Amino acid sequence: MDRRKFFEKSLLATGGLILAPIYVSCDNDDLPIVGIPDLVTDNFFEGVASFDPTSSSVIIWTRFTPVSKLMSKTSPVSGITLNWQVALDSSFKSVVRSGEIGVFEESDYTVAIDVQDLPSNKRFYYRFFNIDTKTSSVVGETITLPDTADTVDNIKMAVCSCANYAAGLFNAYGAMANSDVDVIVHLGDYIYEYGEGEYGTNENTVPLDRVHTPANEILSLEDYRTRYKQYRSDKQLQLAHQKKPFICVWDDHEVTNDAYKDGAENHQESEGSYEARKQRAIQVYSEYLPVRTTDPYKIYRSFDFGSILSLHMLDTRIIGRDKQISYNDFFDFTTGQLDGDAFQTALLNPDRTLLGMQQKQWLSNAISGNNSRWQVLGQQVLMGKMFMPSEVLILLGQVVAEIGAAGSVSQETALRFQTSLAQLTEIKTRLIAGDVTLTTEEITRVRTVLPYNLDAWDGYFTEREQLFAMLNGKKMVCLAGDTHNAWHNTLKNANGDEVGVEFATSSVTSPGFESFAGLQADQVAGFEFSLKTLIDDLQYTDASRRGYLKVTFTESTAQGQWVFIDTIAQENYTETIGSTVSYS
Repeated sequence: MDRRKFFEKSLLATGGLILAPIYVSCDNDDLPIVGIPDLVTDNFFEGVASFDPTSSSVIIWTRFTPVSKLMSKTSPVSGITLNWQVALDSSFKSVVRSGEIGVFEESDYTVAIDVQDLPSNKRFYYRFFNIDTKTSSVVGETITLPDTADTVDNIKMAVCSCANYAAGLFNAYGAMANSDVDVIVHLGDYIYEYGEGEYGTNENTVPLDRVHTPANEILSLEDYRTRYKQYRSDKQLQLAHQKKPFICVWDDHEVTNDAYKDGAENHQESEGSYEARKQRAIQVYSEYLPVRTTDPYKIYRSFDFGSILSLHMLDTRIIGRDKQISYNDFFDFTTGQLDGDAFQTALLNPDRTLLGMQQKQWLSNAISGNNSRWQVLGQQVLMGKMFMPSEVLILLGQVVAEIGAAGSVSQETALRFQTSLAQLTEIKTRLIAGDVTLTTEEITRVRTVLPYNLDAWDGYFTEREQLFAMLNGKKMVCLAGDTHNAWHNTLKNANGDEVGVEFATSSVTSPGFESFAGLQADQVAGFEFSLKTLIDDLQYTDASRRGYLKVTFTESTAQGQWVFIDTIAQENYTETIGSTVSYS
């Protein structure tokens, strides 16, 4: 079939916007490539990548820049054909698959090929090249997943999220690229939508040449494409994509901050239709982070790693989420009181959903008949119950508000927060030890708790209980991102029964508690100790470091290991292990 016609027939159109196709290549339609000239590495400025490996297939990706980096936006280039090869060796002497593919302006000159009919549990090398320009991409490495018939001792995943370009260097991606993990699971906030000088900007942004482009908050199709190209220009992100296959879901910043199905905190009426903006964002996501799905709006899907685990990637952000409730909706600023009854009614509303009915039914079906040893949920937001004393939560809110408004917290507010935190930690420690001298007032102070983050599963209480019921009797590990900090939570249902464990990753660069809570370096350890003491199901947290999570699964154990890098302000970095825990 003519490649141009094939492209047109493959387009998925939604709301008048075109979504990038994924070309399916089976072993009976390969095109042998002969007479390959000497090639130089050029024109593939965004590198290569692979996505969504299965036991018999993997998506390979690249972007080709016609002529030069300075290609005119008003003069599209047509008639470009790329060749591709997949081999068992990096020198391409043992080519197992090959073909050619057209490159078109409509998908920003990106291409994605779903190479099928591959043997399971193998390592492959792949490349793209253009014979006309005699230019080639770098050589990528990827894998197919094990089948149930393959003998596999373990599966190793790197889990990451929240990479703000302006906040610092992507050293964590470099660390993942050089690790021994099999795949990288990216839980969202791959890009950030903010403009120059906005969130993430710090004293290193300009010296490191990390200023966001375009300078404005991204809204148009070209804006989103420019931002992805900027992120993909980062050499360490390119290396991670070159060395490891990615399994991705979006969070909010791929569209805009605190998104839900009908809107977002960071979208105003003056910025046009939110639905149109979301469609443009998803179109560009499909161009740069292809997902194997029949509907690009529905990126929830499962991956089987032999008999050891099934990974269920969820969308807790865009497709089904009802708008987040806010404490501000129930707080009387004149009296300083929270309308507790109204808040509880909203929080426990059985009709509020994070997943949406279709996704929830899909997940139930995926889990119910699954015989893998581990059921693993790859999703964006914290699932653990992060309930902390309302007294300290209110003071923390004041700290965050002052920093947001003035760039720093007043000495008075900081002192009140630190004093309250210390007092409550001491009371809770004594309560855990069974101190009978505690007063009723003291016990009330630590037992009057509220959920810390209503943007997470804590704000969707009923549906979380429904999900826990689905997993009854299964060995479950929940993976989470979003918060920019590391967490290890024991997951318990409303009856207090343990249903699984949560491993949540720190961010690649985005600032965490150390920034928005105004913590000084000598305050971090005490703050972490207080959180572990005050939050019942919290086992571990790191409130200040950037990095990634390494999870190793065997038939008997799931081990979480938090890997941190010591700087995002310079290229030379050192890795350290923050904590290692095993769950069986």
